[in-house]
Amino acid sequence: MKVSDYYYNRKAIQTGILHIGVGNFHRAHQAFYTNQLLKDEDQYSWGICGACLLPSDEKIVNNLKSQDLEYTLTVCGRDDKDEVYKIGAINDLIWAVEAPQDLLNKIADSNTRIITLTITEGGYNLDKATNEFILNNESIQHDLKNPEFPTTVFGFIAEGLRLRKIKGNGSITILSCDNLQHNGNTARNAFTTFIAALDEDLTEWVQENVTFPNSMVDRITPVTTPEDIKRLNEKSGITDKAPVYCEDFVQWVIEDNFIAGRPAWERVGVTFTKDVTAYENMKLSLLNASHTLLSYPSFLAGYRKVDEAIHDKDIVSFIRSFMDIDITPHVPAPEGVDLDEYKQTLIERFANSSVSDQISRLCSDGISKFPVYIMPNLIKMINSKQDLSRIAFLIAAYRHYLKYKVDDNGLSYEIAEPWITPEDQELISSDNLLDFLNISAFRSINLDTVNIFTTPYISFTERIKNEGIKPVLQSIIVQPKISS
Repeated sequence: MKVSDYYYNRKAIQTGILHIGVGNFHRAHQAFYTNQLLKDEDQYSWGICGACLLPSDEKIVNNLKSQDLEYTLTVCGRDDKDEVYKIGAINDLIWAVEAPQDLLNKIADSNTRIITLTITEGGYNLDKATNEFILNNESIQHDLKNPEFPTTVFGFIAEGLRLRKIKGNGSITILSCDNLQHNGNTARNAFTTFIAALDEDLTEWVQENVTFPNSMVDRITPVTTPEDIKRLNEKSGITDKAPVYCEDFVQWVIEDNFIAGRPAWERVGVTFTKDVTAYENMKLSLLNASHTLLSYPSFLAGYRKVDEAIHDKDIVSFIRSFMDIDITPHVPAPEGVDLDEYKQTLIERFANSSVSDQISRLCSDGISKFPVYIMPNLIKMINSKQDLSRIAFLIAAYRHYLKYKVDDNGLSYEIAEPWITPEDQELISSDNLLDFLNISAFRSINLDTVNIFTTPYISFTERIKNEGIKPVLQSIIVQPKISS
């Protein structure tokens, strides 16, 4: 297979972007866009320095460093035609566990003009009910008391900005690339709250010298397994310890609010706008919410890959009814976007077997995902007195998934919910069905008092336990109308 090499002199590239969280998504999305842009010599100042903060990042750091930070990206087409790109946009990599001062110095460096982030939805340390930054978190308290020896992203950026201020190295932009509505506002809230608790003078400097643009990102990028690595390397003919693969669809919409300059990403397909709200509402409400909608019912039904679930016509009908009936009334299409075409494309993307994600990954961290993807539109639906059966079924399935840990085929499984609190766990374990509606994921509204929700929720919860997930799902599917 032909591999598209990068067509620029890596040795001439300077670092202008520091990216925290060098996972697969960053390497398939932001680094891919930047790689395509660096062919233009006037953009050579926008190379990426990656930064990893966790002990568990040691393997990816070592693998990338062993191959001069180059890696391959396989873009898997819905037409079964794949393209392989060699990516060289990351020209430095810091593992903060091993070299914390190097990361602080990079934040303070005058050449670093943008810090980008993929730290996951839960990584912003916000209370799910109040959206307030959790200052009493143990790691946060450590960094507030020991600012010169940070361990969290907040501690590192605060101390790095303090050094930048002292050195007079100018303004900087912090750009969140996580799946959060108004992710720039979320980042501003988190970082400025931490900094305000740390240093009043630094707070004033940040207000004048740091911008936090909102952005919307989109590209399905699965976890790369050892089997994937072997398969991808055989396809590319390159021995790569850290290959990534992704779908052919890619989108990045950014609020154009960069205080210290930015790459000309619009040359390679990025959309810059004054307001990303319509784009992010469309994506979070349709793609991410639909991922959550299919995850727990599909997993309990015994499916383990997304494309397998999408071959089940009942699940497709369930998702399309959710998109068309529940969500579309609350999603104004951005200018130039055909919403019906967008929804059909989503189904096609989910069905792409080449990038089929593990449903277990979609199920993970529901505590952080429900407040972002489901609750905002559920509140609108309640206020509009809409049919709540599909979301009531989803939440009943989520309870069953967390409480019983056995699917309909009798197979047990482990759950991945890093942000569940002891109080949440007690509510999940309760036999009072309404108690579950008070876990932290749902606290933006008192769901247990909403009768038009609790009635179907209680019914679905009992039926899922007694009948299994599929018969209950089939009972709520909206059948397509047949023309006479």
